[in-house]
Amino acid sequence: MNKLRQFFALDRPWLLILLAPLLLSLTGCNLPQVKAEDRLFLNLSVDFLDEYRLPKLTFEETPVGGLSGITYDRQRDRFYAISDDRSEKAPARFYTLKLSLQAAGSDGAMQIENLEIEKVTTLTAEDGLPYASGTIDAEGIAISPRQTLLISSEGVSRDGIPPFIDEFDLETGRWLSRLPIPQRFLPGTDQPVGVQDNLGFESLTLNASGSAGGQLEPFRVFSATESALQQDLPDAPDVSGVKPLPVRFLHYLVGDRQTTLLAEHLYLVEPALEGTTNGLTELLTLDQGGHFLSLERSYGELAGTNAHLFQLATGVATDITGVDTLKGDISRIAPIYKRSLLNLRDLNIPLDNLEGMAIGPRLADGSRSLLLISDDNFNPAQVTQLLLFRIRGIE
Repeated sequence: MNKLRQFFALDRPWLLILLAPLLLSLTGCNLPQVKAEDRLFLNLSVDFLDEYRLPKLTFEETPVGGLSGITYDRQRDRFYAISDDRSEKAPARFYTLKLSLQAAGSDGAMQIENLEIEKVTTLTAEDGLPYASGTIDAEGIAISPRQTLLISSEGVSRDGIPPFIDEFDLETGRWLSRLPIPQRFLPGTDQPVGVQDNLGFESLTLNASGSAGGQLEPFRVFSATESALQQDLPDAPDVSGVKPLPVRFLHYLVGDRQTTLLAEHLYLVEPALEGTTNGLTELLTLDQGGHFLSLERSYGELAGTNAHLFQLATGVATDITGVDTLKGDISRIAPIYKRSLLNLRDLNIPLDNLEGMAIGPRLADGSRSLLLISDDNFNPAQVTQLLLFRIRGIE
């Protein structure tokens, strides 16, 4: 450092004056300290803008409710929401929604003016017929660059009905294809294995990189179970309320010729407080670099309902495709990195059963909107709640 000072002082005194603050900071070791973990995450922030409650209604002879997943079609400026009706009150279906926003004050904030139901589309199974009652539990939905919909079902484990992630025609709801589901996720016949009942593929999102030469490139699909697989559950319940639940996060590559499961990763669901349950209800891709949002929802008779937004970084997570069970010591497995983005309890508003999440249209200031939606379980005491946020730090 002394030689550097002499070099500048001998024949470049003006340069020494300009660089003096920098030299002093280097000498004093006052460089900002950045943790290696911080470099993994995006510089994100979310601002709560509005709450909207969809009235109880019937549309084309179907009860509108159970909206457990939502996705945004940027080309058409429409949302699609899946109902987890299980084909009991009406055939398995999704709704096309038109969201209208309006200015709320002079600071560029927006609020929800209206959410209009425009269309209901019945899903048909491989045989071309609507799903029979109790054979599907649709939870996740995502629009693909092929202008099709990917829809995930938790299955019905108690009846031996497996979960799925299938592709459907956007206009007609016709079944098109199925993503391969590893055997370890399927319910067993003679031992407790596979997804737990009502705790299967709750989340679904995809990442599309566009097209090349007029041809659609393969895209990536991601899903995870709401809670641990049967064979991944601890042998004894965690009465301490400090141990996270191990969840499996799936990463697919979907192309016209082949669909491949590229990897599985470990996602740790936050420990549940005594008397509550907690689960992963949604994932949302943010970019091509392995960054996501996750939505965890907790509820209990005394604690009520809450939800928590996390930012995820998957780049350094271990591939656990060959790991048969996540019981016992998993310290050598690098999980998906998580960082708290927003505890929704801090909004100080009553929260319902939030299960869906989508990046929506741009707001007046050019930032992106983020929409969360709740599943009212067709319960008169619950509501279909929409929460609107501004999210900064993404394109």
